[in-house]
Amino acid sequence: MLKILFIVIILVTLAILVLRTQTQASELQVGQPAPAFALPDPTGKVHRLADYRGRWVVVYFYPKDDTPGCTKEACQFRDNYLELTRAGAQVLGVSLDDAASHTKFAEKYSLPFPLLSDKAGNVAKQYGSLRGFGPVKFAKRHTFIIDQEGRLAKVYRNVEPKTHTDEVLRDLLALTSR
Repeated sequence: MLKILFIVIILVTLAILVLRTQTQASELQVGQPAPAFALPDPTGKVHRLADYRGRWVVVYFYPKDDTPGCTKEACQFRDNYLELTRAGAQVLGVSLDDAASHTKFAEKYSLPFPLLSDKAGNVAKQYGSLRGFGPVKFAKRHTFIIDQEGRLAKVYRNVEPKTHTDEVLRDLLALTSR
């Protein structure tokens, strides 16, 4: 009986944590200012959202370097990178991985855009994209298109790695043609 009660308590706690994080993600709405950030790339250069004022920015959060879904998504952004930049956008990938992991991942797949390290998960949390169970934390697969004034123009919470970049490109082209 005590074992069943312990399992129920753990399941309820996990459900509360998941629901609480999902509520945080749903708080970000199109038209709101995007949360500011300052994160390093593997070379140590700090990228601030404010540095991209006047440009469109695609920020995509992903769980882990060099895993199947994350690799597929990153390679899709790589394959569409020219079209995304022609539309005036800067692509930034963000995960909780460190610089060494990002360097290996970017080199292995010839990724032409910065991968930013959010090791503490603070930026992912601001964007409602931080998930975790106990000490294990990771970024949820979410993408944000941020307009030239730093406002959220599009929020993606349900991302399919194989087709997502096509969706982002289509929406970015629609947004920039207004």
